[in-house]
Amino acid sequence: KAALDALRATWEKATEGLRVKEHELRGARAKVDEARTQQGALALKVRERELELDALVDRTIDRHRVRPEEVLFDFHLLPLPTADALAAMDDRLVELERQLDQLGAINLTAIDECAELEQRHDFLRTQADDLTHALNQLEKAILKINRTTKKRFQETFDGINERFQQVFPRLFRGGKAWLSLTDPNDMLTTGVDIYAQPPGKKLSTVQLLSGGEQALTAVSLLFAIFLLKPSPFCLLDEVDAPLDESNVGRFNDMVKDVSTLSQFIVITHNKKTMEVADQLYGITMEEPGISKTVNVRIQ
Repeated sequence: KAALDALRATWEKATEGLRVKEHELRGARAKVDEARTQQGALALKVRERELELDALVDRTIDRHRVRPEEVLFDFHLLPLPTADALAAMDDRLVELERQLDQLGAINLTAIDECAELEQRHDFLRTQADDLTHALNQLEKAILKINRTTKKRFQETFDGINERFQQVFPRLFRGGKAWLSLTDPNDMLTTGVDIYAQPPGKKLSTVQLLSGGEQALTAVSLLFAIFLLKPSPFCLLDEVDAPLDESNVGRFNDMVKDVSTLSQFIVITHNKKTMEVADQLYGITMEEPGISKTVNVRIQ
């Protein structure tokens, strides 16, 4: 879940950066296109006027053998601007200067910047696509793992519950017990309750049983789990310590029966448990810091 959130945060960050760069790219492209359009239009008009003027000058020279500006100057045909015209031209000049200032300095590197933004845009788009693909794959993997986990948990739980219902009355010489899920609708977070009813007692949860009954119930559950998939050997470390004498006998009988499936190694101080063992290994310390092993084979 944490990896998915981290990946989703990375994807959202990359997407946000991509949107910003796309906005900058669109703005740069618009400015470049506008500048190119204005430049082309002005260049075309200037070229047209130059051609017209050249043609007119050529015709005038060919026909009158004199340049037009010389004739206009000699005969004072160039009109002098009036005061109002001069004022209007000054106002127009101020307005044009203001508009020019608003345009700011000409960015001679706009085309290169536009190319860099396009390259950055393509890179971020590729990253965003990769993150989206990885996120989708991760979500699919999580769904598959969750389905497998739920299925295997349910199968394991049912198998343990079935064996627990068989082992409990055997160790208690009667009664009944079973396992129950606290939230069957959510197999990934559900807890497990243990219900037990020893012979002659009311049904209750395991917390309401006596200490000895709780211990024997726990032993029943351990055997149920072990019997679901027995291992080559099993190590029990003083499991019989909290059991009374009668319960120890039933525990030993259970160990004897299950020992046909697996080899049991039992650490114990109980004499009754030692009596049913096939072989004993005693650990003594005759001198401080020096352990000695005593091997006794029981026939």
